Amino acid sequence: MIVAGLLLAAMFLQVIVVNRLPLPWEAGPDLVLLVVVGCALFRTAVQGAVIGFLAGLVVDVMPPSAHPVGQYALVLCAVGFAAGRAGERGLPQVPVVIGCAVGAPLLALCVGALLGDPRVSLSSLAVTLPAAMAYNLVAAPVVVWTVVRLLGERPVRRRRLGFAVRSRT
Repeated sequence: MIVAGLLLAAMFLQVIVVNRLPLPWEAGPDLVLLVVVGCALFRTAVQGAVIGFLAGLVVDVMPPSAHPVGQYALVLCAVGFAAGRAGERGLPQVPVVIGCAVGAPLLALCVGALLGDPRVSLSSLAVTLPAAMAYNLVAAPVVVWTVVRLLGERPVRRRRLGFAVRSRT
C-alpha cells in the first residue's frame, strides 16, 4: 500500500512539477524510475519487475503521453527486475542505483527507436540522453533515500548456495 502511494505521488510530482520546470537540454529527472528502483532494491526480482511494469503502465496512459502504450512499462519492468535481482544477490546499493539511473534512459531510447518513436533522433542521443542521465544521478540520492526510509523494511531473505539465509545488512 505504501509502495502504491509512493508511486502515485512520484507520478503526480513528475507531471505537475518536474515536467513543467524550465530545465536546460529538454530533459529532467525521472522520479517514477527512481521510486521503482528504491522499492525494488528490497524485494525480489519478480516483485521489482511487477512494480516496474504496473508503474510504467500507469505512466504510459497518464497524460501527456506521446508514446505507444507499454513502452515505458517495458523499460520500468526491466529496471525493476534488475534492481530486485541486485538486491537478492546482496550487491551494494549505490552502484545499483547509479546503473539504473544511467541505464534506464538509454534503454528507453533504444526501445523508442525500435518502436519507431519520432522523438528519437541523433540530437536526442547527443544532448537529451546525457542530460537525462545527469538529472537522474542528481535526483537519485534524495529520492531513493526517501523511499527506503519511508518503506522502513529490511532486505528480503537472500538465497545463497541453494538455501535461504538471513541478510546481515
